[in-house]
Amino acid sequence: MPYNSVDAFVAGDRDALTRGPVALIFAEDDTELVSTLSHHLDQGFRSVLALMPDAFAVPPEIEARVHRINFECSSPGIVFDAINQLISAAAPGTWFYYCYNAEYLFYPFCESRSVGELLAFHTEERRDAMLTYVVDLYADDLNAHPDAVSRDEAYLDQHGYYALTRQAPNTGKPLDRQMDFFGGLRWRFEEHVDWGSRKIDRVSLFRAQKDLRLLQDHTFNIAEYNTVSCPWHHNLTASVCSFRAAKALKRNPGSAFAINSFQWRNSTRFQWQSRQLMDLGLMEPGQWF
Repeated sequence: MPYNSVDAFVAGDRDALTRGPVALIFAEDDTELVSTLSHHLDQGFRSVLALMPDAFAVPPEIEARVHRINFECSSPGIVFDAINQLISAAAPGTWFYYCYNAEYLFYPFCESRSVGELLAFHTEERRDAMLTYVVDLYADDLNAHPDAVSRDEAYLDQHGYYALTRQAPNTGKPLDRQMDFFGGLRWRFEEHVDWGSRKIDRVSLFRAQKDLRLLQDHTFNIAEYNTVSCPWHHNLTASVCSFRAAKALKRNPGSAFAINSFQWRNSTRFQWQSRQLMDLGLMEPGQWF
């Protein structure tokens, strides 16, 4: 059923926010919109909210399975405001996930296990949030794919990732179990990327609770939500494999004509499998086997 706004959805179908996990898909454009929705439907999210302009076309068989909400991603702040509004409307403890079109969630063993199983285990480990790494995807041939998007010829960087200890802005002291992660296209083409957009860490999976708020830098106002793992052992992490940076670099006039190829010596074809991401160290199975 379509809704005219987030307000109309919250007023008319709050039940969808009590049957998690809930996926929030924000469509900045219509690139790979259908494949994005299909991918997350197949992973077993109980509710998928598609926040997109009315003009974007979606096949009836897909639209029948999602909650379509008229929404314009005109600025990052509007996206965060919508997520926080939905957090406030949800039942406490409901698991959420958010991403943009042309982004795809992968987690350990996702080929044989549902996202519900993943989050049930994570909940048993007393974790209310899961760190995800945004892994940049890009087309092999930019002449054939000028928008840098090709699922059939998708590549990623197999090396060139690093982490720095996150510091408290007011004191400069290290924050407990918090790291800033870098790599991929944002690192290789950093001269075209604002400093605030260079990180690749995002807490894409989290549980709603009272007064929880997502901040403009993709972190939360509750410090524990931003931690890599619990104090006593490694926890699960996941990856959001994303064409978003590649799209932006090829659409931005300041970088579009400066980049003829995203290929380099550490490029490798993406196999669309969780095992490849684990082997590359781009997600962690933790204690889940």
